[in-house]
Amino acid sequence: MEKTVYNSFPLHPECPDLRRLADNPTEALLRAEADIVAAENAAEADRYRTLEDLEEAQQDGRGVTRRTFVAGAAATATALATAQFVTTSASFAATKTGTLIHVFLYGGLDGLSLVAPDNDPVLAKARPDLLLGNDSLALGRGFKLTSAFKPLEKWLSAGQLGFIPAVSDERLSRSHFQAADACNLGGLPNETGGRGWLDGLVDNLGKGTAFRSVGIGSTLPRSLVGNNGAISLNNVGSLRLNGDERFRAATEKAIKGLFTGINHPVEEAVQEGMGALATAQKLAAKPYQPVEGVTYEGVGNAFKQLAQLIKGGANVRVATVGMGGYDTHENQGTREGGQLHRRLNELASAMAAFFTDLGPQAADVTIMVSSEFGRRVGSNGGGTDHGHGGVVTLLSGKKLAGSLLGTWNGLDKLDSGDVPEYNNMFNVYGAVAQGRFGLTNAEVDKVFPRQKYAPMKLYA
Repeated sequence: MEKTVYNSFPLHPECPDLRRLADNPTEALLRAEADIVAAENAAEADRYRTLEDLEEAQQDGRGVTRRTFVAGAAATATALATAQFVTTSASFAATKTGTLIHVFLYGGLDGLSLVAPDNDPVLAKARPDLLLGNDSLALGRGFKLTSAFKPLEKWLSAGQLGFIPAVSDERLSRSHFQAADACNLGGLPNETGGRGWLDGLVDNLGKGTAFRSVGIGSTLPRSLVGNNGAISLNNVGSLRLNGDERFRAATEKAIKGLFTGINHPVEEAVQEGMGALATAQKLAAKPYQPVEGVTYEGVGNAFKQLAQLIKGGANVRVATVGMGGYDTHENQGTREGGQLHRRLNELASAMAAFFTDLGPQAADVTIMVSSEFGRRVGSNGGGTDHGHGGVVTLLSGKKLAGSLLGTWNGLDKLDSGDVPEYNNMFNVYGAVAQGRFGLTNAEVDKVFPRQKYAPMKLYA
């Protein structure tokens, strides 16, 4: 195609030559621009005998370079067409090691149906229909654990499963939306500027791959919103370049050509985005097969995607999984066959499958499970209403300091019918991250802008 054709028809989608490049005008435009740049750079190279001559000419401002091209209007169209890469890829390599996965249980988990003090008179009086059964597992410090978590008994015995009770923050209301928002941001919106706490954590983790921060799901959770360009996906194979299947390889090549050697901030982001595509395509090319004996069901399918990324060398540093169904105002059921018992068993089975599937790589992974708030101590006659003082669960490749962690001062004095806040939520979040990544107190302070971090001993 002659260059004069493009000059006569300045990249107009109706140009027949563009239609010959691709049926989709955007893809055709990308490929046409890439052809122009390649031709112009080749012509410039022919004018100089050596690479040193060409570099000197470019430094002197002579000739056409891709730096000049990106500053033009045509490059603006290209940048818009590839915006998904700019917004999904600002990523990174591993100066801090390991992976932190935050599982958020939407609806407000009744923490006392997960772990509770054994034979507690307050509970016997306030919720006789919601006590943990005789098949519960023993925890430290006089607590017991729901039998729904039996799939994780192996890790409990190994000192890798622990629970922090009475977790809350004074900024949390009884509104699902407000409380979930504050939990994911690490404070109120006006305190955080709307930036998620996990995105702030990523600032401390050094450079890495485009999969440094990943949200499993159709939308990016608030905890990952911010400056570091997290990727949101339902499954690894879903990450692909949009457009006509027939022209996809040529379009990818065009994008790489347009954004290489341009000395522009967008270059790194686009190249990382293309790297993410290449990694995803490589992993998705062969159906993922967990280790023998492992099956993923329900929420386990989200963990399956993370297992594929981690075992495939994608260098995931922080990730999120969401699970609903915890707003149990009625038919709560804390024993086998009950609604909440089934939800918790699905979660425990998924985490057990994930750690088994990871094998030795589980040593570098910590899962933290939390919810927007706890629930009232008293039963409402089959369920529980919104409250405070929830439970945070840890499953870690690193040995924990105990099976019941943090402060517990009993239920003798309730907070307006709720479990009191003995452990601040954002101190817990910070301590989990600090122990996983070896952060300093000052680094944790930066993650939670209005919170003066008070360290907690969670790991052995």
